Amino acid sequence: MSARTVPPVSPVSPAGASRADLVADTALALLAERGMRGLTHRAVDEAAGLPQGSTSNLARTRQALLELAVRRLADREAKVLALHEMPDPQAGLDALVDALALATHRALTRNRDLTLARYELALEATRRPELRAHFDAAGARFREQLGALVTAMGSADPARHVLSLVAWADGLMFSCVAGTFHAEVPGLAEVRAGLREVLGGMIGR
Repeated sequence: MSARTVPPVSPVSPAGASRADLVADTALALLAERGMRGLTHRAVDEAAGLPQGSTSNLARTRQALLELAVRRLADREAKVLALHEMPDPQAGLDALVDALALATHRALTRNRDLTLARYELALEATRRPELRAHFDAAGARFREQLGALVTAMGSADPARHVLSLVAWADGLMFSCVAGTFHAEVPGLAEVRAGLREVLGGMIGR
C-alpha cells in the first residue's frame, strides 16, 4: 500500500454530520487503526474522501488537529458513558452498578476503537502541554459528574473514591483493549460483578 494512500476508515460520521465532525471522526479512526504516526492532514483528507487541503482549512497545525480530535472524543465518549442517563441515587447501589457496567462494557466492545484513540491521545498529551490542558478539561467533566453520583450515594470521600473507580475502569479497559487480556474481553455480567465489588466496598453496602 502506498504511503500516500490511506483506505477508508471506520467508524464513519453519521449522515448529515458537519465537516468538522467528519474530520475529527476520521482522525480518531486513524489514531485507533494506525497510531499517532498515521495521523496526518493528508491521511485524514484521503481517508474521509475530502479534497486535499480540507483538513488544513479546519485545523491548520497538527496541534489544532489533535485538539479537534480531543473535543470530538469527549463528545462521543459522553454518549458512550451516558452519565446524564444514570439512575437517580434513590434507586439504590445496584441500579448505579448496572448503568456503569453497561457503559464500561460498551467502551470495551462496540466502542473499542474510540477507547484505543483515547489512549493514543492520552500518551501524546504527556508530551504536549497544550494538548494536556484540553485533554484534562474534557476528562474533568466526566469526573465531576461521577463525583456527584458517588456523593449522592453516600460516599465519605468522593474525590478518593472517584479516583479509585476511574482507575479500576481504566485499568480494565486498557488490559482488555490493549494489554495482556485483549483476547479475553469480559462479558457484561463480569464487568458488573467487578463494579459491584468496587462500589460496594466504597459505599459500604
